[in-house]
Amino acid sequence: MAEKKRDYYEVLGVSKGAYDATLKRAYRKLAKKYHPDINPGDQEAEVKFKEATEAYSVLSDPEKRKQYDQFGHAAFEGGDGNFGGFGSFDFNGADMGDIFGDIFGNLFGGGRSQRANNGPQKGENLRAMLYITFEEGVFGCEKELELMLKENCSSCNGNGAKPGTSPETCSTCHGKGQITYTQHSVFGIVKNVQSCSDCAGIGKIIKEKCSVCRGTGFTSRKKTIKVTVPSGIDDGQSIRMRDKGEVGRNGGPRGDLLVDVSVARHPIFQRDGINIFSTAPLTYAQAALGGDVRIRTLDGDVLYTVKPGTQTNTRIRLKGKGVPSLKNEGVRGDQYVTLVVQVPIKLSEEAKEVLKKFDEACANYLYDEKEESLNKKSGKKKKGFIDKMKEVF
Repeated sequence: MAEKKRDYYEVLGVSKGAYDATLKRAYRKLAKKYHPDINPGDQEAEVKFKEATEAYSVLSDPEKRKQYDQFGHAAFEGGDGNFGGFGSFDFNGADMGDIFGDIFGNLFGGGRSQRANNGPQKGENLRAMLYITFEEGVFGCEKELELMLKENCSSCNGNGAKPGTSPETCSTCHGKGQITYTQHSVFGIVKNVQSCSDCAGIGKIIKEKCSVCRGTGFTSRKKTIKVTVPSGIDDGQSIRMRDKGEVGRNGGPRGDLLVDVSVARHPIFQRDGINIFSTAPLTYAQAALGGDVRIRTLDGDVLYTVKPGTQTNTRIRLKGKGVPSLKNEGVRGDQYVTLVVQVPIKLSEEAKEVLKKFDEACANYLYDEKEESLNKKSGKKKKGFIDKMKEVF
């Protein structure tokens, strides 16, 4: 039997809502500690390195992370999620060269390659929390979020320079944003490529900054974002809204907005997947005699006919009264209702007398088997329990 995998967030030692930068830092720390080249012959370190790399390869990919958050390890079983060895990992954009460059650069005295910041860069992803009611989670809804978002400065058109001036090409890196130098070490000559410190890797230097954005190229303003909440969303799930995050640099696309949904509890209904669970009260008479009982559902009250002699804690199923499936709106779960016989706390004198007759009728019913044999001989028809209850009430 295959060993049960640990939770990916637990492997990296981060929370479920961790940002991309936090994931990267956590993985860099583990990779540096357990990399096989640093721990030659250590099988335990190799296993932990592969485990951490598998976790990061999934959580660093937005689509894979969304699937994992919703379905766990089952999202990758039997598909392309085979993580049998290092060669099978698909980092899909994760900057592993930067991570391993950091590891070995620190160990062997340089060698880390840093990318320039003068190319198009995607804006940062944002996270926001959205609070909705239980019913809104079941049936879906439209909500609005107010966020402070960066926009290109209208005064300088996003270049950060004072109107009438322009950023100048950095004389140190000649606009490349990087500088290259070589270093002699015990392993030979090592070539190092680092971000230019004079222009911070941008390739341009602003001598006269825009007074509005102070040279950043951005201003912040409050923006209203409309969020479409799909029917069937559950507490803790997220909605990814592409291109609704921070503005990109140098013509790059906007980042994404990740909306974490918090669904309020309901005083009557409890949810488990796409099924709903609740309880409904029964009186003594309804439980004994049967009849129509009014039961509350998400679609409104319905009448359900209970059988005579229904016992307390009997569970019934109302088909199609649960939650719509996120995968298929045409599929809906069921509602399971536990019927509970209510015991009255206070009784009037009249009710007490009736209840005594009820108790006597129940006691007499215990002797029906003896009466039945006598009635068969005499030809008399036996009175059933329901008939006796009707006489009492």
